[in-house]
Amino acid sequence: MISFFPSRAVFLDLFGFAIHWYGIMYLLAFVLALILLPRLQKERGLHLSRDQWASIVSVSVLGVIIGGRLGYVLFYEPLYFLSHPQDIIAVWNGGMSSHGGFLGVLIALVLYCRRHHVDLRALADVGVVPVAIGLAFGRFGNFINQELYGIVTTLPWGIEIPGAEGLRHPTQIYAVFKDLLIAGVAFWHLHNVRPIRPGRTFALFLILYGVLRFLLEYLRYQTHPLIDLLVLKLSYGQLLTIPLLIVGIVLWFWLGKDSSSRA
Repeated sequence: MISFFPSRAVFLDLFGFAIHWYGIMYLLAFVLALILLPRLQKERGLHLSRDQWASIVSVSVLGVIIGGRLGYVLFYEPLYFLSHPQDIIAVWNGGMSSHGGFLGVLIALVLYCRRHHVDLRALADVGVVPVAIGLAFGRFGNFINQELYGIVTTLPWGIEIPGAEGLRHPTQIYAVFKDLLIAGVAFWHLHNVRPIRPGRTFALFLILYGVLRFLLEYLRYQTHPLIDLLVLKLSYGQLLTIPLLIVGIVLWFWLGKDSSSRA
């Protein structure tokens, strides 16, 4: 039996196999990457074929899925999955970490670039634009599923969430605009800033994502206890974002030096 939209979270039920909206958003993101990457590569002097880009997107898909799932398992629910290891592969039940996805993609691309002698810095610069847009697709999937919503608000654009008291900040939509803003700034930097310093667009992406994600966490309803660092309390998302921000700042200044000073 085929059923379209059997629930808010499911796009299609195909003979008992559920295709979730979140999966559709992932698919759209990867298709968009296949379209954009061959066009963007000229900004960093890359000359990869469409087959090569298909391979890069394929390994990135694996990195997102494996890294995102293991990141959720290790960062958010380690005790549960220690007791229920069979649920680790049950990605259809939800539970992905964007930070784990970042790490998974990075590892996959490092391995690919070393094997095929591709400049990782140039590839990272080109890749951040479709990555940021893909993140926006993912957050729109969260909005459809009515998950990762915000704290209570009296603002006129507050949304109702089944089972949650009061109107809530639509933090998923805020995140969509955040990611599209990052994509726009990253594209501007990729296309306009000269002289070219490979890797700096990637560093800019990390800085923007780190700052904006950290701030947005203050409006998100937290399903896990805050982490007490004595001087302040941080969410898991904020704590995991700090390393991304630090790496971005270090790369920005290091890659901004003259090549002679780095020799």
